[in-house]
Amino acid sequence: MEMIRLVLMIIFMGLGIFVFGIATFGLFKFDYILNRIHVAAKCDTLASLLIIIGLMIYSGFSITTLKLLLVVIFLWLSNPVGTHLIGQTEVITNSDMENPYEEV
Repeated sequence: MEMIRLVLMIIFMGLGIFVFGIATFGLFKFDYILNRIHVAAKCDTLASLLIIIGLMIYSGFSITTLKLLLVVIFLWLSNPVGTHLIGQTEVITNSDMENPYEEV
């Protein structure tokens, strides 16, 4: 049973690190600031969730697991709101922002 928990923890934490790597690649690939914010926000939220799930599996059912669950809930509520505010501020303050898309 301990070996199964260890393997699941490694899988979830490995996936989380992989998603963080994708986010890093996306930050360098995209030129438009709102695309960069989108990649960073989505990947950061998902990668944090995967890593914390791996930690929850490894710690078993204890008070630590409940604390980690509260951290996940806080991240899933606060990260999208913060990202939206940063993106909205960028749109409002940068009046000469280039439109990377053609209007039809």
